[in-house]
Amino acid sequence: MREYAVLETPLGNVRAEVWDGYLVSLKFTEEDPTNDSFDGILMDIWIQLGLYFQGKLKTFDVPVALGGTDFQHKVWMEVNKIPFGQTVSYQKIAINLGNPQAVRAVGTAVGANPILIMLPCHRIVGQYGQLTGYAGGIWRKSKLLELEQKDKIGKQVQLNF
Repeated sequence: MREYAVLETPLGNVRAEVWDGYLVSLKFTEEDPTNDSFDGILMDIWIQLGLYFQGKLKTFDVPVALGGTDFQHKVWMEVNKIPFGQTVSYQKIAINLGNPQAVRAVGTAVGANPILIMLPCHRIVGQYGQLTGYAGGIWRKSKLLELEQKDKIGKQVQLNF
C-alpha cells in the first residue's frame, strides 16, 4: 500500500512517500503540510526529521526501499558512508568506486537520490569544496551543512536497506 504525508521542516515542506512500510521518496515540495493524521513509518519519519533539525539526531532508523540502477545503488552506498558534519567530492566518490573518470555519472546518480536529507547527498561538494547542485536548492544544501557543522562529533547516518 502506498501512502504519503507532507511534513513541515525548518527548510520547507517535504513529501514523504511510503510503500508497504518502506520509505521510497523524501523530497522538498511546495505542497501544503498534510492535515490528516498519520502513524507508523510516516510518524517515525516526522519525529526523526524533527530531532535531526533540532540537532538531536544524527542516525536515522527508517526502512528504505530504493529503486534505481546498480550503479546508482553503488553511488548511494558511498554517499551513505559520509560521516555527519563532513563533505566529500564527486571525484572522491568516483575514485572510491574504482573509476576516477566517472565524475559526471556520479553527479547524475547523486542528483537522482530519491531520499533527501536521510541519504545525505547534501554532503557532496565540488572538487575544491564549492557547493554544487542540490535538488532542494543550494540554499538548503548550505543550511543542512551548517546545521551539521554545529556538532562535528556526530555519528555516521545509517539507513536500513
